[in-house]
Amino acid sequence: MIRKIRWLLIVALLVPLLALAAGPNVPLKGFDGKDHNVNEYVGHGKWTIVAVWSKDCPICRRDIYHMAFFYDEHHKKDATVLGLSIDGFANRAKAQGFIDDQSLNFPNLIGSPDDPSRISGTLFIGTPTYYFFSPDGKFMTQRIGPVTQVQAEAIIRGFEKNSQPQGKI
Repeated sequence: MIRKIRWLLIVALLVPLLALAAGPNVPLKGFDGKDHNVNEYVGHGKWTIVAVWSKDCPICRRDIYHMAFFYDEHHKKDATVLGLSIDGFANRAKAQGFIDDQSLNFPNLIGSPDDPSRISGTLFIGTPTYYFFSPDGKFMTQRIGPVTQVQAEAIIRGFEKNSQPQGKI
């Protein structure tokens, strides 16, 4: 009986630690050169969209502003955005120019073309790519190509609707 109580106590103490580890464990650099990890941004009770972009991507340049609007609308409530430039740390000045030109108001990290696959566990095709993570940090889906604010909201609503218990008919 005492062993069972000890075991339950250990499990009860470990469960909160597992919750802290939600989200992908992928170390990356910030534009300031500081070390970060994707799990600092994903899995903290909000939906997270990881927007993968490149400074030379014409579709990114044309459409990334939708994620800035999405971030404005949701970051204080239910969802957030993390940008990921795949331009490489050596090209961070040019990538920072993209952030400034596009008035990106959400956090951005910088990495290489290998990093998106490490974040999602899926094959990375190209930019722009959007990865959707649930509030508990679970990878849900990816969208390759442009995604508007309305489309991002619909994707999240679809997952929320499907996760709700269904009533009797």
